[in-house]
Amino acid sequence: METKYSVEGMTCAHCAASVKEEVSEIAGVTGVDVDVDAGSVVVTSDSALDTAAVDAAIVEAGYRLVS
Repeated sequence: METKYSVEGMTCAHCAASVKEEVSEIAGVTGVDVDVDAGSVVVTSDSALDTAAVDAAIVEAGYRLVS
């Protein structure tokens, strides 16, 4: 299952790496693709993810999930 999220504040490859690292730690996540230019994160997972868990991971990385 793929879910796309919009993220505010990412500006570089380091930003992308931070987001990817944090989101990858969520149980059930099998892949994370970050597009800094588009401000998006596509998460591949075994099943639907709790948006609060994704939000918390993105905040932990230092950015903000846009609803």
